[in-house]
Amino acid sequence: MKSGKLAESVLKRSVLRQIHGEKQGVGSDCAFFSVPNGQILAWCAQEAAVAVQADAGEAATLVQKAANNLAVGGAKPVSAQIALMLPEGTQEALVKVIMAEVAEACEANSMTISGGDTNVTSAVNVPILTVTAMGVLEESKKRDLSLARAGQDIVATKWIGLEGTAILARMHRERLMQRFPAYLVEEAAGFDRYLSVLPEAEIALQNQVCAMHDLSQGGIFGGLWELAEGAGLGLDVDLKRIPIRQETVEVCEVCGVNPYEMRSSGCLLMTARDGEALVQALESKGISACVIGRLTDGQDRMIRNEEEIRYLDRPRGGDPIWESRKD
Repeated sequence: MKSGKLAESVLKRSVLRQIHGEKQGVGSDCAFFSVPNGQILAWCAQEAAVAVQADAGEAATLVQKAANNLAVGGAKPVSAQIALMLPEGTQEALVKVIMAEVAEACEANSMTISGGDTNVTSAVNVPILTVTAMGVLEESKKRDLSLARAGQDIVATKWIGLEGTAILARMHRERLMQRFPAYLVEEAAGFDRYLSVLPEAEIALQNQVCAMHDLSQGGIFGGLWELAEGAGLGLDVDLKRIPIRQETVEVCEVCGVNPYEMRSSGCLLMTARDGEALVQALESKGISACVIGRLTDGQDRMIRNEEEIRYLDRPRGGDPIWESRKD
């Protein structure tokens, strides 16, 4: 198997089919449990991340992804548990940097670190970090956020490829500096400051959102597929309306990565009966957003680029960012 996200076909065949009882579908990231005091607890176990470099920001990004998943489920993030597996020979300085990133990201999301586990083992050859986050929401405020229906508008916030652009800009900094001015490369490397979707999720919940899906691995194309697949619907999207920064375009061209399939944490997909009204509500709070298409009956998942039409493919798994390491 390739590094990165497990292919959907393998996920369905070898993971989801083995789970008995109530099952999560493709794109589901949180589990919810009712408790006696009228609240609901939300849990999100974010996938393990490889902390390759001390300054890569991957630890903070993993915490943010977990917080994003809770917010998209309608919950307020409150705490996180941290598990860290370290290879033999790891320097203590690296451990400090990773945990400092985790602590800072938790504080930024108003989350406490409620526990965790640390181990040194020969079973891994790089540090592996896992974040399990918990959130709460009032039973009376719980909404069904899987009400995607044909005819609803699809809204995207901020820009696609933010997470991937930041990673690529740091990974290939010297190479990019030979092609672009330093300010462009540094701006791209700092795109991880946009990764939180907590503000837009909160605004959307107050403005008739029907469904929400935060992007991550697989990018906008993977997220659109998961949104449509989870609802059993088709979609019709205008490629030119998908928001993307010029820095992302330039970095991806040099690194040979498709920005539409690249990690896109920080961009939130939503559906609404009146997408323009939702866009106006977001922009009134300083969050850029736009309607990029709509959900349709049937199974055709179309991406239009002027007169050209392509049909969205099932996500193939893997991660194009790590493929760029081989260049």
